[in-house]
Amino acid sequence: VVGPPAAGAFRERPSKPTTFRKFYERGEFPMALEHDAKGNRIAWKAAEKLKQSQLLEKPNLTLRCVGQSDLSNCSTVEIEKLDYHHYLPLFFDGLCETMHPYELFARQGVYDMLEHGGPKIQPVIPQLIIPIKNALNTRNRQVICTTLKVLQHLVMSGDMVGESLVPYYRQILPILNIFKNMNINSGDGIDYSQQKRENIGDLIQETLEVFERYGGEDAFINIKYMVPTYESCMIT
Repeated sequence: VVGPPAAGAFRERPSKPTTFRKFYERGEFPMALEHDAKGNRIAWKAAEKLKQSQLLEKPNLTLRCVGQSDLSNCSTVEIEKLDYHHYLPLFFDGLCETMHPYELFARQGVYDMLEHGGPKIQPVIPQLIIPIKNALNTRNRQVICTTLKVLQHLVMSGDMVGESLVPYYRQILPILNIFKNMNINSGDGIDYSQQKRENIGDLIQETLEVFERYGGEDAFINIKYMVPTYESCMIT
């Protein structure tokens, strides 16, 4: 008797072409790739003829500075003055990317905007849920690890951000519940993925604890509803 086929809960799902990639290829991000002695890094720059007010009022303007190696005609952009409702969801959409340079620009764009966003982040939370859910639903180990680290950064990036995420736990946490116990059994060996923060099971536990700490009084019961095996880190 042949047993039932595998359900495929852990099987990777190919992601659709992202909006982030389309905008990147059209040069519509105020970013450029700089090459120096330390390697590649992302610089926030836009074409000289575009003023900061234009980035704010007309976020769809073509910036034509992405990926350029000659930055002499580009001016520095103040990240905190960008239109967060336009740019932040686009960078989160790029979390599904695994190819260079899309992955590099998307990940660095997210971290830089969260670092400088302050009070501008919390109102954008509803627009970030679908990109986060799409990234987790790829079930790609690399994408999940990157998204979990971004979620931790997001929750700690501004006031009330953690509380604002609580109503969306039902969309975010199901994948975390599936992968929660996926830890590497290395026996007596050394698991280097722990040092690199690439062990999915540990990262999920860490992320849920951050959610509970920053999510307010309703966070634990909502986490527990979606991840029944989770135990509170706040009860001593």
